[in-house]
Amino acid sequence: MGFTGYDVNKYSPKQMIAIPMILLLLALAVLGYTMATTGMPVKPGMDFSGGTAVTLFTADSAQEIGDVFSEFPLLSIGEGLSNGKYLKFGPMDDESLQSLATLIGEKYPEAKIDQIGATFGETLQQQAFIAVLFSFIGMTIVVFLAFRTIIPAGAVVLSAFADIAMTGAVMNIIGIDLSLPTTAALLMLIGYSVDSDILLTMRVLKRKGKLEEKLAGAFRTGIIMTTTTLAAIIAMWVVAFVGQITVIWEIATVLIIGLVIDMMNTWLTNAGIIKWYVTSRGGR
Repeated sequence: MGFTGYDVNKYSPKQMIAIPMILLLLALAVLGYTMATTGMPVKPGMDFSGGTAVTLFTADSAQEIGDVFSEFPLLSIGEGLSNGKYLKFGPMDDESLQSLATLIGEKYPEAKIDQIGATFGETLQQQAFIAVLFSFIGMTIVVFLAFRTIIPAGAVVLSAFADIAMTGAVMNIIGIDLSLPTTAALLMLIGYSVDSDILLTMRVLKRKGKLEEKLAGAFRTGIIMTTTTLAAIIAMWVVAFVGQITVIWEIATVLIIGLVIDMMNTWLTNAGIIKWYVTSRGGR
């Protein structure tokens, strides 16, 4: 059921809600497993878990670099332009860190070393959690004040929550860690999600006319808005991928995943609930 041929009026509310709810349960299971194994719903990156980042310029291959640092907890090797390499190491004790710095000084004397302590990482982790939590609470309050009705407002909040949960689960599956940049992407995703959900709800509840016509009109407008945003982010993703700009690539990847998921949750979950709500009230 592709969105290009999707008819928002063709399916019953139960049919529209069924698939997103199954996917949400699977996403929560993935998040729960990651929480049990890492302590966070999404696997934390170096920003939150602590570690050492090394930037160097060398013609050595990733395999050769891996052999050089085989005795250290090397997590990943990113490659950029002009033989640039970006290495990430897991947390180490002071002795191991000193040995690493000595080896880097001997092998790659022009390398840049940045360290994030575990304690500082935990502080960033708490601050990021508070930022996401307050953003979600603020969004919930605004939505309830806007509609003053539990079911339509709850549908918007549920869709936004499902967007974040499903996006986080996909991040775990494909191996994108939770970092400061990806946390910012999740915060942006909350805004995108609420925007499309409020468009749908306002069109259906505040305008006069037949339910089918209002749903179809909202769908056309919403899809144009989302696909335009998606096209711009895909362009950013391509540029970041070609230029090996890791931070921008991660942000763009999370936003692309989230926007695709948002289309599903807006036009299946939210639309299904709103459709049921209006029809249960006799179409008023």
